Amino acid sequence: MAPANSVQLAAGVRIADYLALDAKRERVIALVSLTSDVPIALGTKLGTVKRVIPGDWPNKPDFELITLKPGDEVIGAEQAPETSNLVFVATDAQLLHYPAASVRPQGRSAGGMAGISLGAGSTVIAFSAVDPSAPSATSGAADSDDTTATGNLGIVVVTVAGNSATLPGTDAGSAKVSALSEFPTKGRATGGVRAQRFIKGEDALQLAWVGPAPALAVAPDGAVRTLPDSGAKRDASGVPLAAAVGSVGFAVALD
Repeated sequence: MAPANSVQLAAGVRIADYLALDAKRERVIALVSLTSDVPIALGTKLGTVKRVIPGDWPNKPDFELITLKPGDEVIGAEQAPETSNLVFVATDAQLLHYPAASVRPQGRSAGGMAGISLGAGSTVIAFSAVDPSAPSATSGAADSDDTTATGNLGIVVVTVAGNSATLPGTDAGSAKVSALSEFPTKGRATGGVRAQRFIKGEDALQLAWVGPAPALAVAPDGAVRTLPDSGAKRDASGVPLAAAVGSVGFAVALD
């Protein structure tokens, strides 16, 4: 039985091993459906966005969905209907979101289009496609045992700031949780708005996530991590974390 305060990561096989990925060049970033008629949206490290026309899949186990420029890589991928919003978060704490309908679907070989205008030296740290009118993952039910305290905010933005000179996992940094509705919608390929104000010793975001509340955080080893209370102002500074956060996500309801 797994401890109550952790996720049993030892159960099962690592997906990278199962797929025989090259650990130096490849990593799993998302799971998407190839049978859906909804385009797959991709966001890259250098700020490119693309929605892929569904159904044009070759009959082979692996294939490319985007032609990348040298030095670029895919940061996030999700099914993105016309009614969804595409969200970029950059290392300089800039967040940009806009309707997916502004990104015309392209074929697999296309290279996408400009998604966000990045500041000097910054890169994309998170990309997602969300329903801006979606309720929380718990359908608004009160959850007194929710240690993340992200509440019923619908779509939330979780950011963790730290110092870019420190080794990963050695500095817990500071975090904040805000409603996506706090952030104004802007046009594709424009600059974002500030998602977290850096305090002394911080110069970059170490992690960001955008999705349905309540947001759940774990350490790299699966131990549960507590996030700050929700409802922080859009450009507020973060709350110091007691320990490093490795990943953020949400609970999936199983029928």
